[in-house]
Amino acid sequence: MLGDLMGFSDNDYAYNQSRAHSADILFLKMRAWLWGTCAALSCFFIGNILGVLDINILGWIVDTFWNSWEV
Repeated sequence: MLGDLMGFSDNDYAYNQSRAHSADILFLKMRAWLWGTCAALSCFFIGNILGVLDINILGWIVDTFWNSWEV
């Protein structure tokens, strides 16, 4: 979808990891940090929007679990 964001495709990393250089590992770490940061910020952003719209998903889960014991 986005192509090679860091300039490398997944096939470039498919070779034998015993031949991997420290620069290759650095690019893997950079890519993991980039996508991890994007995922974390997206989750915080979505959570903030849900809070503004007064949508409490965790509250619904806790209430459902709590009410299941009363039946």
